[in-house]
Amino acid sequence: MDFLIANAYAQDAAAQPGGLMQFLPLILIFIVFYFLLIRPQMKRAKEHKALVAGLSKGDEVVTNGGLLGKIAELNDSFVTLELADNVQIKIQRHAIASVMPKGTMKSA
Repeated sequence: MDFLIANAYAQDAAAQPGGLMQFLPLILIFIVFYFLLIRPQMKRAKEHKALVAGLSKGDEVVTNGGLLGKIAELNDSFVTLELADNVQIKIQRHAIASVMPKGTMKSA
């Protein structure tokens, strides 16, 4: 029956890699994730925070929903956008995606 089932022998204790070598692939994967995912996301969040902090009255902005408007009023957490004549909406500051160049609303 020895030809069907292989014998199980104990391994030599000296053949096992060190403790640090076992965690090396895990450490390398974390480093790759940091540089490819975590760091760029932190950079984008920092840029968006600076964009939101630098808003001023009269800026033309695009919201996350795609609305193009001019800032009519600023509060601590809300912005009033003028989309057209006598059409104003109130949105959160963080819902602003980007600031557009002046005159964008006239050409759109």
